[in-house]
Amino acid sequence: MAKLAFLGLGVMGYPMAGHLQAAGHDVCVFNRTAAKAEKWVAEHGGRHAPSPRAAAEGAEFVMACVGNDDDLRSVCLGEEGAFAGMAKGAIFVDHTTVSARVTRELHDAAAALGLGFVDAPVSGGQAGAEKGQLSIMCGGDEATYARAEPVMQVYARLCRRLGESGAGQMTKMVNQIAIAGLVQALSEALHFAEKAGLDGRAVVEVISQGAAGSWQMSNRYETMIADKWDHGFAVDWMRKDLGICLAAADEVGASLPVTALVDQFYKDVQKMGGGRWDTSSLLARLRKLG
Repeated sequence: MAKLAFLGLGVMGYPMAGHLQAAGHDVCVFNRTAAKAEKWVAEHGGRHAPSPRAAAEGAEFVMACVGNDDDLRSVCLGEEGAFAGMAKGAIFVDHTTVSARVTRELHDAAAALGLGFVDAPVSGGQAGAEKGQLSIMCGGDEATYARAEPVMQVYARLCRRLGESGAGQMTKMVNQIAIAGLVQALSEALHFAEKAGLDGRAVVEVISQGAAGSWQMSNRYETMIADKWDHGFAVDWMRKDLGICLAAADEVGASLPVTALVDQFYKDVQKMGGGRWDTSSLLARLRKLG
């Protein structure tokens, strides 16, 4: 069992850190809101620290799941950043969805200090984090990944290295691009069924068993039909991710017309006050349009 630090106790990080402690690891957590860290310790045991540096001191692995590029830089760099507290040979594992650019920047900064760095964004949502059934897509040095993989397996359904630094984040962009199109298509399908006077639940029961079936359909159609959006992955976070996708597409020369369009649809949902709604709320936009 290892001495670990976990930085960021949001809807994903909170249960992920809990799985590590339950597996027998010695976990020290940090969260910008100290009360959240205190609550986690009361529930799971372990310890909490007042800064990323303090949490990382003596840790063999430091895991992070924060908000965006700037949040990640802030917990890694500077006098109170995790890198300042980590000993040579320790490994930083980033589960945040961020740009490949900041990933490579921090990978190089870590390497200069004798630290390992793995970009390891996750898919599976809050439910996957709570059940310890996340898909983890990783980038980084082969040897570094090999050391970190057994730790990540505690909350993974599948964990795989896709290439060098940044490959995990680029794979997560592929994931988000695919989801954006799927959610819009499912929203349009359910909207059409409603307008046609069909029983949406009966329709899904039939078509989900054929080529139209998907995780989104199986796990979201009930709440979509019921007009319930207070769960799952928030629209605000999806727009952050799609912004990264579109910027990366410009860099690599990829054309993403559907992704760009769905991003604007999510902007419409934000204007409706749905920034914290689940991403399946694209159906709410269609219902508003009539």
